[in-house]
Amino acid sequence: MGVDLRVAMRNFATGVCVMSTKVDGPNGPEHDAVTVNSLTSLSLDPPLVSVCLRQDSVFLADLLVSGSWAVSILDIGASDVARAFATKREHRRAALATVSAVPGEHTGALVLDGPSWLECGLRQVVEVGDHTLLIGDVLATGSQDRRPPLVFLHGEYHAVGAGGANRHDREVRTR
Repeated sequence: MGVDLRVAMRNFATGVCVMSTKVDGPNGPEHDAVTVNSLTSLSLDPPLVSVCLRQDSVFLADLLVSGSWAVSILDIGASDVARAFATKREHRRAALATVSAVPGEHTGALVLDGPSWLECGLRQVVEVGDHTLLIGDVLATGSQDRRPPLVFLHGEYHAVGAGGANRHDREVRTR
């Protein structure tokens, strides 16, 4: 019996996020974003998170240049957004024009409308297998009570929990 990590991990539900970054291009700021499900809270004091990206990712190359990113946690209504940013760069850039997003105050990376978001500065890079683990200092966070979060399980998107779809207050924290 061999090791089939992909099959085993299909039984582990993960949250779904869109990670964005911004680099200075020849014509001004250039944004890119990708769907990720590897976001992990590492530490509350200091506030640290990690995310893993494939080593051959063009998004990773941009992020290493910029040194910062934003992560937007998606809700149940955003499965189409998750799919749009799980594609090639040219499709992702086109999708950026169609989503509700604003540049983050601390990073300039795009923050999408969703239940919560984080802006992060690169602290450490660790090459692990065929991925790169990025550890980031959390510079700012925001959240709003809304629809249940989107999760990925068995190769499909799902919603969990009841959430508070009627409240739309916003909490923002910065370091």
